[in-house]
Amino acid sequence: MYQNKKILITGGTGTIGYQLTKRLLQENPSVIRIFSRDEHKQYQMSQDFQEHAGRLRFLIGDIRDEQRLIRAFEGIDYVFHLAAMKHVPFCEYNPFEAVKTNVIGTQNVIQAAQAAGVKKVLFTSSDKAIAPTNTYGATKLTAERLITAAEYQKGPNPIVFASVRFGNVMGSRGSVIPLFKDQILSGRAITVTDMNMKRFMMTSTQAISLMLKANELAKGGEVFVLKMPVVQLSDLASVIIDEMTLKYNITEPIQIKEIGLRPGEKMYEELMTQDEERNALETPEMYILPSIFAKKHDYPGVLAERKPVASVFNEPPIERSLLRHWIREEQLI
Repeated sequence: MYQNKKILITGGTGTIGYQLTKRLLQENPSVIRIFSRDEHKQYQMSQDFQEHAGRLRFLIGDIRDEQRLIRAFEGIDYVFHLAAMKHVPFCEYNPFEAVKTNVIGTQNVIQAAQAAGVKKVLFTSSDKAIAPTNTYGATKLTAERLITAAEYQKGPNPIVFASVRFGNVMGSRGSVIPLFKDQILSGRAITVTDMNMKRFMMTSTQAISLMLKANELAKGGEVFVLKMPVVQLSDLASVIIDEMTLKYNITEPIQIKEIGLRPGEKMYEELMTQDEERNALETPEMYILPSIFAKKHDYPGVLAERKPVASVFNEPPIERSLLRHWIREEQLI
């Protein structure tokens, strides 16, 4: 699918963008353009991928700037739209900045992609877009709607727009694992919002594999909801403490301090609303929410009977042993 094709990744210097680039390079694309506003991370990434220098291009720019996007999208076949403001409290304290990046920025991506004649645009959304209680979730939901509506508004343009919705990615920038590590190494108690909190969580390898699968299946206007395991925050904290203690020969006991929910934070996340669940198709790896604007499509692997949709309420958290295996496999400690 990607051999000899031109790909652009917005927010390409983030954790997912970095790992996605590594994965896509295995597909022999003609070029991958990394679009972000972080010049330091672009420099670091260019050093890490020196052997692929002939196929990587690093473009400084902001998705708020439509003219810059139009220039960056020229000749591109596939766009992965990852750029976003993601930190829940910062979005709460700076709500219109989140709107400008997550909503207006996504509309700019849509318009630039149409102008450039891109083949497909895949937008990465969040489980926080479901019944949002915070600015981040609300802007991600609006961006999802823009991507879905773009399928209706594109006219005769053959471009395909789709979204993929997933939860927390283990070890990503701003996630709890790097925070726990820093707190342990500085000799402080690790801070946990609530020991009973549960989250949908997956490794970056799992997320990227399913993103590429969703992009392959996309016909236009869908939201692909990745099936994600449930992790209890208390289990994650205990495993991180064990792994850090083992690796760094820490002898002092590590305390866990509950600090309560941050501004805008939800106690529990969901994969989809009840209304979405009624219309969802299921495959072994994901749910597919078909576009309300496009004709019905057939998708390979759709199950004849759908099981109850997983939630943090009816899905037991994964065992600590599996959590420990993933952390070691991804080298997160």
